[in-house]
Amino acid sequence: MDKSKADLAEAVASITDGASVMIGGFGSSGIPFGLIDALLEQGATGLTVISNNAGAGDTGIAKLLKEGRVAKVICSYPRSPGSIWFERRYEAGEIALEVVPQGTLAERIRAAGAGLGGFLTPTAYGTLLAEGKETRIIDGKGYVLEAPLPADFALLRADRGDPWGNLSFHATARNFNPVMAMASRHAVAEVRELSRAPLDPERVVTPGIFVQSVVEYGVRP
Repeated sequence: MDKSKADLAEAVASITDGASVMIGGFGSSGIPFGLIDALLEQGATGLTVISNNAGAGDTGIAKLLKEGRVAKVICSYPRSPGSIWFERRYEAGEIALEVVPQGTLAERIRAAGAGLGGFLTPTAYGTLLAEGKETRIIDGKGYVLEAPLPADFALLRADRGDPWGNLSFHATARNFNPVMAMASRHAVAEVRELSRAPLDPERVVTPGIFVQSVVEYGVRP
């Protein structure tokens, strides 16, 4: 039952070449910077990264792009301020891109975690993003059928955790992290503080059943 790992390197050791990896965070909040750096050192390549954005500057997801470790990005905001490495790789034809509206991205991930077969949404109906997808008219309104979006791994950032994998988050740093834990086959969480005692059940946001590895990384950039 003890899911704690000795260090970041051990926590990401099982990530393989070609894996799909969800990475939590919104802007610079709730991003697992420690795990991303460890993944870079680990050497996995050809990754499909699923995230809110494609990183900025030379940190986080942008660092994976800079080093050529990413084959495809699935995100809502590929071009955010400072996202130079995504732009360079994409313009060079070195990575593929799937743009997903932010609410649709969150719901596709949640649907995968909840075991749903998909959902209907009016978002993107009648646009290029709906091409090739099933559409329906319900009560005179157009909808697009969106598929669930699972992943092999998820890299998460939480405020506190315990050895059983239970997690709590700090304010809006929660963002995509809980649903990504549910939608991945193997969720790895870095936590600011790893408690040796069980977390208070009333404060647990992500139950340990959705987390396979947890490691303490106290740094909060």
